[in-house]
Amino acid sequence: MQQDKHPEYRPVVFRDRSAGYAFLTRSTATSDQTIVWDDGETYPVVDVEISSESHPFYTGKARTVDSEGRVARFERRYGGGGEEQGADGTG
Repeated sequence: MQQDKHPEYRPVVFRDRSAGYAFLTRSTATSDQTIVWDDGETYPVVDVEISSESHPFYTGKARTVDSEGRVARFERRYGGGGEEQGADGTG
């Protein structure tokens, strides 16, 4: 393996500001900011906008889409009364 080709792989803290959640993992991400972790060591910290603690899919707060309502709204808007059209586009 060639030396100096790969970035340094080290412990890094990722912090989700919106959820107030942070976790320690290993990464090649870099940061100028540092944080003192629970074990007393100082690690680089990377702020993220969303993590598993704040993502709607993982928190169970995801919106469900009412597909039946969408079809009915489409039919009301564009007049899809279930009539079959001929090859020339007339009803």
